[in-house]
Amino acid sequence: MSTSNSGFLKFIVLLLPCLLMTFQGAASADADDDIAALLHGSWSGKLGIGQTELTIVFNFFTDEEGALNVTMDSPDQGAEGIAAELDEDALPALSLNIPSVFASYSGMFYRGQIIGTFTQGGLSLPLSLTKGETVPNRPQTPQPPFPYLTEEVKFVNSAAGATLAGTLSWPEGCSLSISGGSSDSTGRLPVAIVMVSGSGLQNRDEELFGHRPFLVIADYLSRHGVASLRYDDRGFGESTGGELENATTEDFMQDALAAVEFLKGSGRFSKVGVLGHSEGASIAFMLGARGKADFVVSLAGLGVRGDKALTAQVNRIMELSGQLGTVTEEMYRQNARLEGNAWLNWFIDYDPTGDIAATCCPVMAVNGSRDCQIISSLNLEAIRAELPQDSRNLIKEYDSLNHLFQHCVTGAVTEYRSIEETVSAELLADLAGWISMNFMQ
Repeated sequence: MSTSNSGFLKFIVLLLPCLLMTFQGAASADADDDIAALLHGSWSGKLGIGQTELTIVFNFFTDEEGALNVTMDSPDQGAEGIAAELDEDALPALSLNIPSVFASYSGMFYRGQIIGTFTQGGLSLPLSLTKGETVPNRPQTPQPPFPYLTEEVKFVNSAAGATLAGTLSWPEGCSLSISGGSSDSTGRLPVAIVMVSGSGLQNRDEELFGHRPFLVIADYLSRHGVASLRYDDRGFGESTGGELENATTEDFMQDALAAVEFLKGSGRFSKVGVLGHSEGASIAFMLGARGKADFVVSLAGLGVRGDKALTAQVNRIMELSGQLGTVTEEMYRQNARLEGNAWLNWFIDYDPTGDIAATCCPVMAVNGSRDCQIISSLNLEAIRAELPQDSRNLIKEYDSLNHLFQHCVTGAVTEYRSIEETVSAELLADLAGWISMNFMQ
């Protein structure tokens, strides 16, 4: 899911890394007015790469001087505004150069479409474009009115100088709040869970490609009697402060600990657990090992040392793109060291088995069979082997789910945006049911 401290997940190793580079620029001036009017707006199509498809969008617009400008987006990779150049002499045929990613596109207008070829790195692929860009549907995103309350809160990791901002969601029928209130109608204090996102700076909803998985989970849990706190990562969204450039997973663990202590310090919850996704799952196990969490939920969590997990990820993604996955752990480590990234240098040496083995609270650890970022057969089985025996533990692999717990075809990162589902309904039901059975009786 990226190897920097920005974007969705450091674990994402993209198939066409050049397409991730974002630049600004303009095409040559004064194309024919009729052609400019025809081109004006967005044109999009699907580029077939191995077993995956990549959405490509060209945006045509005129600047203040009337010159026709062109940019390219790769929305499946989260890249926007890549400068392209239009060869006006080739009109009415379309010829575009995208120098920053060493790519080009050529095509002809035919019955309302542009039929052409996209070329990059010596590889030429057919790419047909149609006018407009489809906005992905997100049917699971909760819409008001909600049968529960939410409260905007802030808490502090004083050692790091970070103030974290988040949303506390309260269960149905509960008038409780951090600033005051009471338990539910039965007199019981609710169970609460802190949500910790994957690697890279993310908002409280762990939002990417229009998906808001933590919001979907929080909504479902609130409707099933469980409170939750989700928060913006340090230095992102409404959260402020905290060192970022050299921050590692241990630093982000301290932010999550501040969230747990914030809820426990209120005295208004019977149990406080930690739910982590990807890197967040490692943080959940760290807190579990230190006795800070009453229970742990690991969603696609690491079970082996970082370099081993990331090497397996690179090879799986290469295989999905039709290449041979031949990267070794030593090759990966050498390349990682060259990047000089503090987070990555720490992570490739991190072995989670000690924290997993020391986690004595109940654990729900799950993964998807088609996760190409945290390989289930490697990581989930390692968690199963190291975790202390507890009859309340739930270890489960979901068939045909990817790293985001969406039903998918291949599990490739480039599918995330095109899938309408945000979180599997089966996972949501299992999560709420597990918490209810073990902590709400």
